[in-house]
Amino acid sequence: MTLISVAVLVVGGYSWRSATGVTGSITQLAGLNLGGGNDGAVDLLLVGTDSRTDAKGVPLTPRELRWLRSGDETAMNTDTILLIRIPNNGSSATAISIPRDAYVNVPGLGMSKINAAYGATKERVRRTQVERGGNPDKAERDGTQAGRKALIDTVATLTGVEVDHYAEVGLLGFALLTNAVGGVDVCLKAPVRERYSGAKFRKGRQTLNGPQALSFVRQRHGLPRGDLDRITRQQVFMASLAQKMLSAKVLTDPKTMGKLETAVSRSVVIDDNWDVLSFAEKLRDLSGGKVRFATIPIVTEEGWSEEGQSIVKVDPRAVHTFTDQLLSGDEPKKQRAGKESYTVDVVNAGTIDGMAANVSNILTAKGFGPGKTSTKPMNERDSIIFARNADDATVKQLSQDLGGVAIRADSSLSDRQVRVVLTNTYYGPGSIMDTGPQPDAQRVADNKRRAAARAGSARAPITAATNGPMCVN
Repeated sequence: MTLISVAVLVVGGYSWRSATGVTGSITQLAGLNLGGGNDGAVDLLLVGTDSRTDAKGVPLTPRELRWLRSGDETAMNTDTILLIRIPNNGSSATAISIPRDAYVNVPGLGMSKINAAYGATKERVRRTQVERGGNPDKAERDGTQAGRKALIDTVATLTGVEVDHYAEVGLLGFALLTNAVGGVDVCLKAPVRERYSGAKFRKGRQTLNGPQALSFVRQRHGLPRGDLDRITRQQVFMASLAQKMLSAKVLTDPKTMGKLETAVSRSVVIDDNWDVLSFAEKLRDLSGGKVRFATIPIVTEEGWSEEGQSIVKVDPRAVHTFTDQLLSGDEPKKQRAGKESYTVDVVNAGTIDGMAANVSNILTAKGFGPGKTSTKPMNERDSIIFARNADDATVKQLSQDLGGVAIRADSSLSDRQVRVVLTNTYYGPGSIMDTGPQPDAQRVADNKRRAAARAGSARAPITAATNGPMCVN
């Protein structure tokens, strides 16, 4: 996890000038060939891993593993990927979450989940060198370096942003840094008990220690929107932490600074060209309202790869537009956020009663924005989807969700307006050839998903200036 290190390195960093020993204790990486902020912003890639070692590569002790409620797996997964975009005037900061299951092009691997970029590349390079008779320790180091570079390049390609600085923190660091600031306040809409992450929390506001915070930000099973709800948890956690540092001035307390220095020395890794103190000086006037949290636009969180993996589909062009917009300091536009911003009208052009309403309900349950339903004969034999751009990735996803209905361009429609015309030849979801009314359990689940989507759409932007932690799933 890298949530705490974001606040320590970026939000609270300007308070370190009285404790320069912190910067000297950070493990630094060479050879990452990062940018120089020449694209109008300083862009920080912050990665949280599930590593069972510390920043120096020393394995965690059995006692530490028990304290973290963590197993002894050796795989390197990037559970959290955040791109922090800060315009060069230092007046604002936006932490952009990238879902770990985003399906992207990874150098050397091809299309893959983005959280495999680091670990899979590392293992490929390490194994190749060992099989060729190379030194195992050197192969491990070279593999780790290659994994970091692969992730940096992958994020740059996806977002269109040149990464200027890199920071990484593992499980131990996340817990130590949480404890160093005296815990972090969160708020839950309902009680939680989930065995995979170890999450066991009551409803309402509460203060979490390090191991509890790990469970809080790692849980995705049992949440209405799965990994997207987990991202929301990560964002509100980070906002609460940043708010605490900015308002209570935690970093001015010498005792707290000592704990932070110890935690940072064991857990945080940064690139060797990052002068944290000089950089933080630019952020002295950063207020909580100028620290925002967002997620890259997605096409669908319910996609499937050719290999049968559950994935999050993304459109790099939409992601590029989103990140470019942050340079102007504008709030991210909701209409750019994904399929929930598309208005889908459904026309029943056949003779089967209720088909338009059935299909409209199904599309709403899948996350598309609800539109009008009507019954109207049309001069079409086969069902058709009308959209302004027939190559729009979200419209293509809509076509797949309806069983492959053809798409036709219609310049009279706006960019995010879609019209679905159904005829008697339609046999997709919601048609007379479908399995009939959905079971009660499925209907309840769909209602919950729709409610969660509506709640997410109506939620105010997450910033560090909120009055107490935002309650989440």
